[in-house]
Amino acid sequence: MNRQPACLSWSGGKDSMLALWKARQNGFDVRVLLSMLEENGERNRSRAIPRALLERQAQVLGAELMTRAASWADYEREFRAALCELRERGITDAIFGDIDLQAHRDWEEKVCAASGFTAHLPLWNIERRAEVAQFLDLGFRAKVICVDHRWLDASFCGREFDASFLHDLPAGVDWCGENGEFHTFAFDGPLFARPVPFEIAEIYEYQLPENFGAARFSYAKLID
Repeated sequence: MNRQPACLSWSGGKDSMLALWKARQNGFDVRVLLSMLEENGERNRSRAIPRALLERQAQVLGAELMTRAASWADYEREFRAALCELRERGITDAIFGDIDLQAHRDWEEKVCAASGFTAHLPLWNIERRAEVAQFLDLGFRAKVICVDHRWLDASFCGREFDASFLHDLPAGVDWCGENGEFHTFAFDGPLFARPVPFEIAEIYEYQLPENFGAARFSYAKLID
């Protein structure tokens, strides 16, 4: 059976992982994982996953990793440039892992349309706790690698994303972290040829610049 070639907007976390699983179940041949990096090209944006670990993820998932380094100011331009390059290779479908944030969907559909792509959101409107249950029931595993101190303290960073973690979440914190409460790194599961080896070297704090709100975070420093 001919499967439709596609790329997937790849954060390295649980939502993009489940979106990849669903896209492949729905007949897409997801050949490329597109991950946007910080300006220096060493880590992806927001989650600070090292490029080497993103490459390991792609390798064991049977896909190619494509990266673009960008600031938030030129993020859209670089993302569209990557899509245009992929279109020249015959890929015109893009997969995204958003669940129900309309502003995210609007942006994704806008940049895809401008680049000759069709956007697909296989997790769209899934009930958030049902999404988490499906991720865990399928046997995927992930580590919590970033927490926003507005919702969670540093003790939640570095933990496995599992039933114990979910049980300990304070009231009002979304199980999916869809509001930015936490981010994850997926490292094992049914699509992985083998687990991704990594270690947490340290948990460190980071504060955004004043012009971005000065929010404080804890990050897990991952090493290959």
